Amino acid sequence: MGEGLKLLSGGLHFVHVGTSGFIAASEDLFNGSPATDIVNMENFTEVVFIVSKVAGGTGTATATMESCDTVVPGTATEINFWYRACTTPDVWGAITAAVAATGVPITAGADQQWLFGVRSEGLSGTDKYVRLKLTETESTAVDGSVACIMAGGRFVREITPVTVLV
Repeated sequence: MGEGLKLLSGGLHFVHVGTSGFIAASEDLFNGSPATDIVNMENFTEVVFIVSKVAGGTGTATATMESCDTVVPGTATEINFWYRACTTPDVWGAITAAVAATGVPITAGADQQWLFGVRSEGLSGTDKYVRLKLTETESTAVDGSVACIMAGGRFVREITPVTVLV
């Protein structure tokens, strides 16, 4: 499960997944139990969603990952994933496996960072899409945001340096 952090080595692809329909002005992050936009993993091996809790220390949620069959899913299946939390500034917890059925409780507290990731082989069946679902468990407003990074592009190749004589 710790394989997800390989994405930090390069070849990153950033995806905008928190549109204004998801979170208005980064306020009340968990209100309405939102799910991110669905991202296509067809050409990537890894995805990590970054949840940043800023102000509002008491609101909580449960994070789950869903494997989807299309961008407007006819089927969304909860899947196992990994996570890592930073609930004290610059002190990261261990990379931990999360079970689909229970998800991960995002604890109370301000100034937290949470990473939730999956590799493409963790998707259900022939699915190639994924999203993060944040189910509100305590309704006090929390300011924050969600970002998504994809890595391990399947068709990424290095460009061989060439000398050109003019």
